This record gives sequence, C-alpha cells and structure tokens, in this order.
Amino acid sequence: MDAEKVKQTSNENNRMDKQPEIPDASLPLKDEAEINPSPSANENESKSADKDNILEKLLVEDGVIKRKDDADADADDGAKTDDVKEGDEEAAVVEDSSPLPPDLDKVSEEIDQFISDLTNLKGDDDESKPPDVPVCVEQFAVLVEAKIEGYDGGDASIKWGQLPQEEATSFLDIVDRISKLLTSLCKFSSEYKYAYSISCVDGVLQRAMSYIEEEYKSILYDYKINPDSDINNADTSSAKPHKEAANSSSSEANQDAEKDSAAESKPSEENKFPVYSEEIVATLNKFSKALVAGGYETECRQVYFIARRKALEESLHKLGFEKYSIDDVQKMNWDSLEREITAWIGTFRHCTNVLFSSERKLADAVFADQPSIAETIFSNLSRGMMIQLLNFAEAVSMTKRAAEKLFKFLDIYETLRDFVPLVDTIFPASYADELKAEATLSRGRLGESMVSIFSELENSIQGDSNKTPVPGGAVHPLTRYIMNYLKYVAEYRDTLEQVFREHQMIERADSNTGSDFDCQNPQGSQNNQQDTSSNKPSPFETHMIKVMDLLDANLEGKSRFYKDTSLSTIFMMNNGRYILQKIKGSPEINSLMGDQWYRKRSSDLRQYHKNYQRETWGKLLHCLNYEGLNVNGKVNKPILKERFKSFNTMFDEIHKTQSTWVISDEQLQSELRVSISNMVIPAYRSFLGRFSQTFTAGRQTEKYVKYQPEDIETHIDELFDGNTTPWGRKKL
Repeated sequence: MDAEKVKQTSNENNRMDKQPEIPDASLPLKDEAEINPSPSANENESKSADKDNILEKLLVEDGVIKRKDDADADADDGAKTDDVKEGDEEAAVVEDSSPLPPDLDKVSEEIDQFISDLTNLKGDDDESKPPDVPVCVEQFAVLVEAKIEGYDGGDASIKWGQLPQEEATSFLDIVDRISKLLTSLCKFSSEYKYAYSISCVDGVLQRAMSYIEEEYKSILYDYKINPDSDINNADTSSAKPHKEAANSSSSEANQDAEKDSAAESKPSEENKFPVYSEEIVATLNKFSKALVAGGYETECRQVYFIARRKALEESLHKLGFEKYSIDDVQKMNWDSLEREITAWIGTFRHCTNVLFSSERKLADAVFADQPSIAETIFSNLSRGMMIQLLNFAEAVSMTKRAAEKLFKFLDIYETLRDFVPLVDTIFPASYADELKAEATLSRGRLGESMVSIFSELENSIQGDSNKTPVPGGAVHPLTRYIMNYLKYVAEYRDTLEQVFREHQMIERADSNTGSDFDCQNPQGSQNNQQDTSSNKPSPFETHMIKVMDLLDANLEGKSRFYKDTSLSTIFMMNNGRYILQKIKGSPEINSLMGDQWYRKRSSDLRQYHKNYQRETWGKLLHCLNYEGLNVNGKVNKPILKERFKSFNTMFDEIHKTQSTWVISDEQLQSELRVSISNMVIPAYRSFLGRFSQTFTAGRQTEKYVKYQPEDIETHIDELFDGNTTPWGRKKL
C-alpha cells in the first residue's frame, strides 16, 4: 500500500448539506488513487521521504489518517472529492484548528490489541481471514521512526548512556513491540493488503536495529582492562625460577596468604564481571535480546565476538604473551624463547584459572535468554585462544634439544598436565574432548623431548674428552654442572617419573602391538603402583644412576691426565666429596640415589684418602725408618745424615708442591691435614728424639735437623691452600 493513504472519505449517497462520513478506523484504508486520482505518484514518494516533517504532516481524525497539506488543499478548493459534486459550497467542512498528533502510548495499546487479534486467528474459514490493517499501524511506524530520528539524527545523535532510565526502558519496549508487530504481519505476507504495512514496519525496525547495534558495539568496545590485576594473577600462578629455590618457603607462604585473601574476597565478587559493571551487563543483555528478537542474531553474534576477541587478545598482550608462528619459535635464540615460555606459562594459567571462567560468566549474563548463543560464542572465543596457546607449546617441543631447556619443558609439561582435568569444568562439551586431546598430544611431545634431552646429557658426559687437567686437582666444572643440574632435576622427581614411565610404556606398546599409547590411560597408574611396590628402580631412578655412573667414569679418566699420582687422588677426593655433599644437601636426589649408593661412594672416598697418604706421606715416613741405622750397637752417622737430608728434601718438595693444590671443602681440608699430622709428626718426633743427640750440637745439628715437630705441623697446615705458586710454573 502507498505511504500517502487518504483516510478522509465521503459516501456518494450522503446529502450535499451534510459533513462527509468518516469511516471507522478498523476498516481497511483505500488507496488514494482510488479516491482521488489527481495527485501524482511522485508526490507520494516525496512525502514519504520527508522524515524531518513527518509528525507535522500526520493528523488523526477519529481514527483516520489526514495530511495537513491535504486539509489545506481541501480548504482552498472547497473540499472537493470524487464523492462530492463540483461547485457545491456545502460539500466539505474544514476545521479551523489543526488536531494534535496521535499519542504514542494510545497507539501502542491499539498495536498490542492488533497483535493479539492476529495471534488468535486460527483455521482457514472466512471468519478467520486476517482483518484489514488498521490506521494505527502506520501511525505507530511513523511515530517510532520519528523517535529514532531524535536519537540518531546525524550530528545531534544521542548516545544510549545519555538517555534517562525511564526513556531507555520505554524505547526498548517500543522496539520489542515493533518486532512482534512485524512477526505477526509476516504471517500473512501473502495477503496483498499487508504488503505495504510489512514494508513500512520492516524499514522502521531496520533503523531501530541499526541504532541499537551501534550502541551495542560502542558499549562492548568501551571495556576497561586492569593490567595490574591481570599481571599479579599471572605472577602468582607462573612457575618459580629454579635459581630461587632457596626462597621457596617464603614465596609459598606469600602465595598461601594471597590465596586465603582471594578466598575471603570471593563471595563479595560473586556477581562481578571482568571488564564491565553489572549495570552495563544488564544493558548488553537487553540489547542482545532486542537484536535477536528483531532478526539480527547474526549481527549480534558477530559484534559481540569481535569485541570480546579483541579484549582477550589485549589481555594476553598485557600479560606479556605474543602470538608467534612455529617458524618464529624455531628461529628464536634460547634467551628470548625462555622469556616467552615464562610469559606463556603465566598467561596459560591466568586464562584457565581466571580469564575463561570470567568470560563464560559474561557471555551467560549477556545472553541469559539465549543460552545456546552464549555457549557457541564462548566456545569460539575460548577455542581460538586455547589453540593459539597450545600451538606455542607444540612449537617449543619441536625446537632443538638442549640440556638447559629441560626445566622450561618441565614447566610447560606440568602446566598442560594440570590443565587437562580442568577442561570439562571450563569448556563446553562440544569441544572439551578436542582440547584434552590437543593438550595431551603437546604434553606427550614435550615428554619425548625431555627423554631425548636426558639421553643427550648422558651422551655428552660419556663423550666429554677434554684432556686439560683442572689446576690444583680442584672440582671439575663438569662435576659442578652435572650435580647442580641433577639437583634441580630431582625437584621435578614426580613429574619426571611420570614422563619416563609414559615413555617406557610407549616403547612397550610400540614393540609389542605397534599401537599408540594414551598418556591418560588408567592402566598407567596401575603400573606405577606395581613398580613402586617392587624393589626394582623406576625408569627415572635408572637414568639418574646411569648419569652418576657415567660421571664417575669420566672423572676416573680425567684423573689419569695428572702425572702426579697424589694429585690424581686429590682430584678424585675433591670431586667425590663435592658429589656427596650435593647429594646430602638435596633430600630429593638423596632419596633417589639411596643409602646403599651413598655408603659405597663414601667408602670410595675413604679409599682415595688412604691412597693419597700412602703415595705421598708413606714415602716420606720411609726416611724415618730405623732399619740400617744401628751397626754393631752404634749409630751409622752417614746413613743417619742421608736419612735426615732425604726427609728434609722430600718434605720441602711436598710443601712447595701441595701448597698449590686445592681442597675447597673446608671440612675435607681439615680432615686431611689432621690425618697427615697424626701420621707424620709422632713418627718424626720419635725419630728426632732418638737420633738428634748423635750430631754435634751447633752447626752440624742445624745442617741436618732442619725442622722441629712444631715446624712440621705449621707447614702441614699450609697445604692445599692453592695460593702459593702459580700453576703454570709447576709440573703436574
């Protein structure tokens, strides 16, 4: 039907001296062309397009639409119509005053009644045929469009937040009403008389939806991210640096305090949303409900998804995580990648513990009336972010193996392991299994990488063929590196036990059946219990013992590079003592190696001690031997002189040489000096007391008796300081 309908008609059978009859508002409107063919069709289109004066042109008289310009034309032309004879002065009555525009509330009531009438129509009989469109439909469309024009009128547009609460609520009610009206009219779209009304109402609804969509988008993008909160959450969840293990107790205490504080504050934050106030969330809920009801579900989903995806990406950026391709990760140097892994761990844990649960709560609140939409949108948002995070973990597992990467690999592995049981509680069932499979696959690849790293560590120890002796027989750098490395490895004992068991079971499955192994197979737990209950070492313990045996063998080989046998035993004592001290100081590695292993290594250390004493001081004590000194009851002076000279020369050489040797462990150094003193001084004091009187007092005594027992003790206490003669000036 044309936008310029004429609601004022007259009956041809009425008398000329009476006012023309006005039809009932509930009757169908006739096309103006049927009543008065004189106006052109272009005039109708131009009047329909003139939205600025639309209310001024619309007048209502007893339920019939009457245009002001039509009324003026009737007054000028004598109110001429097709049903009134031309030239009759009493054919029409022109009102002196213009009637007020129709009231929106009253028209809304009529619209509600019309919607109800259409809804109650049933059957195909003549009585159930749809009624004619009442005039209130066009009135309602025009009034609503005028209201929208007031909100969205170019430069003078009014933002939603500027509307009073009552007016905002009223507008949403109007939009809901016009949506229902269009739905009711479209049920009879085959009816020709409904075509114009459907087109008119649909145009107004589109403009209303356009305004709401823009406001919906504006509010969604006006989120606030609290970077301090995000970063703090990430820090408390991220992995602890290995070099700060000594501070773990205080750190854990602080974390416990933070957890308690968070638990206490949780009830008060039950209804809070991550980036919007509750009032804003309520408004978003109303907008989404209006958009979906108005047929704009696709647009509503798209606007919400893009806005929240942008917010999530910004949150990840605030947490320090950047999106990298697999190639980018492969090309990174280890220092850069290590920083990215630290950021990834914090981001991953923050997402799974905080961000996703908050995001799901937000989606459920905004789409409270459309739970399926909420689940779909959250699924798409979280799935995209999780795949991005899991891709990074997989890319890391594909990088070149290196011993220093093991601990970061373990951190990622534990993060993924702890994540899998939470999947069903965080994510929709539609793709929870997919996420668990992806996380398990990435974790499995990391596990295999860690097994390879351990194997390469064993190979590197075995293949270390550096033939340069460590000056002074000190602890070898390889020993320090391996023991510190194993100390931190032992802190991950439970995780590495799991890694090596899974690897062992994969190998068994491949060798026996050729089938793939599921890391989440409950059978794995049963095997763990069986192996633990037996005396047989676990796969991880086996590897640890192998590393220690390889280190011992390597050190034995390096000790042979020393030309001085005594220095070789000092080297083995230094390294053996360092290893035992490290094991004793680490409960984790001590329990791994076991008491039997520790006792054996302690016994080896004592044997090195004995070998040193025999090689060094046994030869010296041979100079103090009584054999051959007495001939026919008299002291053989030449032999005695030679014995003292040999003792002095040998002791001088030992002091000179072994003062440059190094024993860094103070306890071992003290033990060794005491044992030397106990071995040498009593024997020297006895020998000196028995034979010193043989020499003539004075010059002869000073020549051969160079040291007193106290001097010997003083010189012994100067051994193993490593600070007398530069290493390069002495022969090994």
